[in-house]
Amino acid sequence: MILPIYGYGEAVLRKIGEDITPEYPNLQQTIANMYDTMYHACGVGLAAPQVGLAIRLFIVDTTPFADSDEVSKEEAEQLKDFRRTFINATIVKEEGEIWGFNEGCLSIPDVREDVFRHEKITIEYFDENFEKKTEVFDGLIARVIQHEYDHIEGVLFTDHLSALRKKMIGKKLQNIMEGKARPDYKMKFANLKIK
Repeated sequence: MILPIYGYGEAVLRKIGEDITPEYPNLQQTIANMYDTMYHACGVGLAAPQVGLAIRLFIVDTTPFADSDEVSKEEAEQLKDFRRTFINATIVKEEGEIWGFNEGCLSIPDVREDVFRHEKITIEYFDENFEKKTEVFDGLIARVIQHEYDHIEGVLFTDHLSALRKKMIGKKLQNIMEGKARPDYKMKFANLKIK
């Protein structure tokens, strides 16, 4: 089922997500709905707060990046078919060079900005079967994970921007809150009912 994506200004996007247990109600259906929603909106990641749930759950599928001319053949192989569900995740280490990449967000349509993040992370999480994992990721996969991880910490990519850049996109952010954004997917706006 395709869910509405909560837009910039919605209070749930600023909440720190709560850990969940395997008994969380309708967990597998929630995960399936999130994948349906992400694919429908042509995203590469989606966090539970973006569909109105203040829990520590996010999903990632970097397959679309594999077709980019800007990645090496080696990285394209890693990106292709990389699909993961992260539950109760904790980034335990960020390391390596800090590099910039032009990021966007389904909750902040029509806004893209350069965001600087570490190139390598170590993350602990449970998968959809509640099996515990500790893995190291780098490159674009690490970046997508960091972006989604921010969501379960109540952080948006715009929080990483300078005061000047935030001021320059202020009108666009205000328009999203007022429901003036018109993406090709269903959204719930802070000052409006579902569109």
